[in-house]
Amino acid sequence: MQGNPALRSEARPGRPLPVLAQTPARPQARSLYRLPGLPVLQNRVYDTPDQALACPRGVMDLVQDMDTGLIRNAAFDPSLLVYDENYQNEQAVSQVFRDHLDAVAGIVRDCFGDVSLVEIGCGKGRFLELLRSRGMRVTGIDPAYEGTAPDVIRAPFSPGLGIRAQGVILRHVLEHIPDPVGFLQGVAAANGGGGLVYIEVPCLDWIARHRAFFDIYYEHVNYFRLEDLTALFGAVRASGRLFGGQYLYVAADLASLRRPRRRPGDEFSLPGDFLAAVNRSARLLDGRGGRRAAVWGGSSKGVVFSLLMQQRGLDIDHVIDINPAKQGRHLAATGLKVDAPESVLLSLREGDLIFVMNSNYYDEIREFSGPGFQYVRIDND
Repeated sequence: MQGNPALRSEARPGRPLPVLAQTPARPQARSLYRLPGLPVLQNRVYDTPDQALACPRGVMDLVQDMDTGLIRNAAFDPSLLVYDENYQNEQAVSQVFRDHLDAVAGIVRDCFGDVSLVEIGCGKGRFLELLRSRGMRVTGIDPAYEGTAPDVIRAPFSPGLGIRAQGVILRHVLEHIPDPVGFLQGVAAANGGGGLVYIEVPCLDWIARHRAFFDIYYEHVNYFRLEDLTALFGAVRASGRLFGGQYLYVAADLASLRRPRRRPGDEFSLPGDFLAAVNRSARLLDGRGGRRAAVWGGSSKGVVFSLLMQQRGLDIDHVIDINPAKQGRHLAATGLKVDAPESVLLSLREGDLIFVMNSNYYDEIREFSGPGFQYVRIDND
C-alpha cells in the first residue's frame, strides 16, 4: 500500500514504517493506517528476551467500513491470539486507575440498580471484586482469570455456558472482537434476547486528537467513536467519556441492538501529523548524548513506543512498571526487561529521560520520582 510520503514517519533505511493512507483498500473500505510487524499480544510478558523476540506478529491495516462506518483492522487474524496466565493487563495497581474504576462502578449502579450481573472479560477480577464490595451480584467470565472465586468461569464467553443475568458488563472487550455486532447479538441471544449492557472501549477521537500512535495495536481490532457506540442501540440509557476522555461508555438495552449504518459524509481520517510524536521522540533519543532513557509503562503503549524506537535503531535503557506481575519479565517484540520503579530510579542520573506513556499518570509518576529528570509526555504536545 502506498501512502502520502508527507505522512510517513522518519526512520532509518530498511526499517518498517507506519504509513497513513487515504486510498481505498477495497470498494467497501477506506484505508487509514498500516503497520507491519506488531506483536499480536502487547500485554503478554515473557520469561526471556529470546522468547519475547520470537513472539507472534501481525499486520495493522486500519480501515473504515463504508457500509457501517465502523473502523477496524482488516488484517486481523484471531487465531494468532491466545490468552493465558502470561497475559498481564492489570492497571488497578495505580490509584489513578482505581479512581476510574470507582467512577465506573457508580455508573453501573446508577444505570442498572440492584440486578444480577455478568462481567464478560473480567480479567484478573479487580472490577468484579469492586462491584461485589458494593453489594452487587456478579458472575465473571475470563480465560485469563487467576483467582479462586467460585463465581468466575475461566473460559471464553460462549452462549453454551448458559450464563444469564439482568445486566451484562463488557469493559474493554468489544475492541478485541472481530465482529462486534455479531458478538453482541450472541450475548443478547444467550441472555434471552434482552437485559441491559454496559460497554466501555478506548476512544478513537482521543487517539486521533492526541496523536496517540501507540494506542493503535494488533490486539485491538476495532476502534470506536462515541457515535459508533450509540448507533449500535435504539435505546441508550447513558453514554459519555471517561478517564480523561481516553475511554467511551454506553449503557443500553440489549433488545434494541441494531446494525449501524454509516452517516452521510462520515469519512474518518487520522490527522496528517499523527506520527509527530514518533518523530519528535526519535529526534530526542538520537540527540540525547550520554543521557539514559526510561519508558514508564510496560503495557500496550510502552510496547508499541519501544518497538518503534528500536526499529529506528534507538535504544531504550529501562522499562518501568508498578505491576509486580510484569517486573523481571520481558516485553513482546523488543525483549526489553521490565523493572520496578525503585530499582530503575537508583540507576538514573539528573537530566535522564523518562518517557511517560500515559499523561493520566504523569502527576503520580513525577511525585514518586522527583523533579530531577526530563519527563516526556508522549500523548501530550
